[in-house]
Amino acid sequence: MIWYIGRRLLQMIPVFLGATLLIYVMAFYAGGDPIQAIMGDKPLSPAVQDQLRSQYNLDKPLIVQWLIYVGKVVRGDFGVGFNGRPIIEQIRDAFPVTFRLAIIAVVFETILGIVAGVISGLKKGTWIDTTLLMVSLLVIAVPTFVIGFVAQFTLGVKLGVVPVNVGRDASLQNLLLPGFVLGVVSFAYVLRLTRTSITEVATADHVRTATAKGLSRTGVISKHIMRNSLIPVVTFIGADLGSLMGGAIVTERIFNIHGIGSVLYQAINKSESPVIVSVVTIMVMIFLLTNLIVDLLYAVLDPRIRHAK
Repeated sequence: MIWYIGRRLLQMIPVFLGATLLIYVMAFYAGGDPIQAIMGDKPLSPAVQDQLRSQYNLDKPLIVQWLIYVGKVVRGDFGVGFNGRPIIEQIRDAFPVTFRLAIIAVVFETILGIVAGVISGLKKGTWIDTTLLMVSLLVIAVPTFVIGFVAQFTLGVKLGVVPVNVGRDASLQNLLLPGFVLGVVSFAYVLRLTRTSITEVATADHVRTATAKGLSRTGVISKHIMRNSLIPVVTFIGADLGSLMGGAIVTERIFNIHGIGSVLYQAINKSESPVIVSVVTIMVMIFLLTNLIVDLLYAVLDPRIRHAK
């Protein structure tokens, strides 16, 4: 198992390097000269421009700039933004809020999605199955920002049961509704994926054998159907954690949450290329880490994978 983890970590290195290179090029050069973005309508003297280029290593070749950046990231140094504030401070203040928001969304989509998917799969062809499929399709079809505004207006403005804006008071209670909005689309996908896995495994030979041997219905579902059906679901949920943190920008804007999404939104508006690169780099690292955890969970769910590894 240790050898397998080491091999997976080695495989992540080229992915991390390639992703950071792509992010760096897009953030610093896709929109033109970053120094010109800083200037805006306010002209800067050539001396100040040269100082800024030297400070952010923009006077060096692109590959050298990227290597310097990666070297600093490995040491935990994400540099300084154009506003003079260390980027790690901005991320440190915002990251816990977005992480709590993403965890709430994952818990919601995991529990409700798997439960609804199992019910739908076991009741295939019934009115329950049809209703759950229609609900999931409706959720997927409606954009997240629409669901967010409707939930905010209904529960916050009309009924007053939740705060309309979270602001800086990002307590667990205040993040429940934004977490629901963030995870509602993923909930629909988990439901449909679980249903598909349940219906496929339920007709497998080993399930029929267990039923023929007289094993109870509950035992068949828990030991033979559920365990084998959850592997693709776990894959999706693990990858979705990183996606939720990246996609939180819409939810955080709707509910005025000061998280990573808000930091990234402001950085894009102000053309803060160092902040954009650093935030997205952390998202890449989280995505790679969650994928490693998912790979390890495979061994727990399927003994065949554990023995092979």
